[in-house]
Amino acid sequence: MQTTSPPAPFSCKYSPNLPELLMQLNCTIALTTYQAGKLIFISAVDENNLVQLPRTFDKAMGLALQGDKLAVATKNELVILKNDPRLGQSYPNHPNKYDAFFAPRVTYYTGAVDIHDIDWGVAGLWGVNTSFSCLCLINEEFSFVPQWKPHFVHDLVSEDRCHLNGLAMQAGKPKYVTALGTGNSYQSWREKVVTDGVVMDVETNEIVIPNVPMPHSPRLYDNKLFLLTSATGDIMLGDPEKGTFGSLINLKGFVRGMARIGDYLFVGLSRLRQNSSTFKHLEIAKLANEAGIDVIHVPTATRVAYLRYLASVDEIYDVQLLPNIMRPGIMNTQSDAHHKALSIPSGTFWAAERPEQSIIS
Repeated sequence: MQTTSPPAPFSCKYSPNLPELLMQLNCTIALTTYQAGKLIFISAVDENNLVQLPRTFDKAMGLALQGDKLAVATKNELVILKNDPRLGQSYPNHPNKYDAFFAPRVTYYTGAVDIHDIDWGVAGLWGVNTSFSCLCLINEEFSFVPQWKPHFVHDLVSEDRCHLNGLAMQAGKPKYVTALGTGNSYQSWREKVVTDGVVMDVETNEIVIPNVPMPHSPRLYDNKLFLLTSATGDIMLGDPEKGTFGSLINLKGFVRGMARIGDYLFVGLSRLRQNSSTFKHLEIAKLANEAGIDVIHVPTATRVAYLRYLASVDEIYDVQLLPNIMRPGIMNTQSDAHHKALSIPSGTFWAAERPEQSIIS
């Protein structure tokens, strides 16, 4: 009897044009999967092949990119990585292999506050604090600094009352947020998770689009509000002034995580857990049996490329695109290897191994 071997970890299939498209766009995909606890870079080797670089970050969630800094929210921390291409040039294991190299430089110990979307603004690094139903700033002074909460949430408590999750910035300030409900008690959003999602205007603290089916990943592109409705699989275009939204395209899956470069949207899809109390009753659960990335050409509203995981990755949270980077390297804080990556303004160094010495007293 012939047996089929299970797919290798993180193995995937993809449309033949995806490597060529990444080369044309001159970018690398970065995605987080909290279920597998990874931040993954996906790059084109040539016009026909992709390469992945997964790194462990405990329950990796929101991603934010500002210049040469990449932030990732994890289970209890928020880690800032800095790109220094010089480290890639002299990387001892593979010299001159990477055109960018992200090494950890700062870790904020937020504690268990369930940070979802994150982004940089004029005031600093913003986080959607889902546990405390608020927007907050992250700095070295406190676990978090509360800045805003929905008008219907009366208390600052760790109860995940409305499942605040998404953040769209405008001119360096929070503009829109998404939540899965409008309740004021412990996890009350679960009661009508499919129908009671909202988009809110942070400046006015008003609901501008009601009755959104599980909204995630709001983004302002060309002054237009894009968002994902996870319960229906749609990429939506919202009009907060009219309080309406309409579908750009339906991807027939659980969508979450979105980034744009040029005319292309890169959208994450997740394979839903059948035993999940949140997901198992959703109609989309019948279709959401694959995890990966869909690439949408915005002007024509068509899917033009895709990637699907065959193993390891089931649930994707966030997607970012690293522009003008074709093969980045990355280190995490899980091993001691990053301690050797030394960077100063005038140069970079890789610390050498030194034998341990005993202390005689």
